[in-house]
Amino acid sequence: MRTFRAVAALVLGAALLTGCGPSASADNDDTPPKASTASGPGPTGSAPDSGTGPGPTASPTAGRLPAPGETLVRVTRSGGFAGQTHTLIVKGDGSWTLLDAKAKQQRTGTMPEAGLATLRTALQEADFAHLPRIATGGPTIYDGYHYAFAHGGYEVAGDQGSLPPALTKVVDALPSFTAG
Repeated sequence: MRTFRAVAALVLGAALLTGCGPSASADNDDTPPKASTASGPGPTGSAPDSGTGPGPTASPTAGRLPAPGETLVRVTRSGGFAGQTHTLIVKGDGSWTLLDAKAKQQRTGTMPEAGLATLRTALQEADFAHLPRIATGGPTIYDGYHYAFAHGGYEVAGDQGSLPPALTKVVDALPSFTAG
């Protein structure tokens, strides 16, 4: 009986919410019909959905190159023999900042064009939308690092020995985490 009530409540709720949207009644015949988004950009100025892109959980920034001042990737590395934590933030123009565990700036710099192109390629090939949110299953590396990545609206993390090869390429393309 409890299941029946829950299903009935869901159906009723869906019916009520459907009635809350814009009406397509005959009373509004003096307004022209809206053009389909299949023939042009949608309300956000983006291209229409071809059905081949990421699923409904995709980030609105997925697949889009960041503007020069926007963050391209943020990677936090913690652990190691000394147990330190550093966060590396790389912007769309290749400028980067290394922060310590207390978010205090350690160093800044700018990646060369070739290095930035390599990083962008590695990020694209990593396909963050289809990576597991937490990489597991690799060998334990004692005094190894734990990485947390944020790119294109997705966050993934994993221990050094469990990172997929695509994420290892991203790590290799980043500026150095050492503050010296």
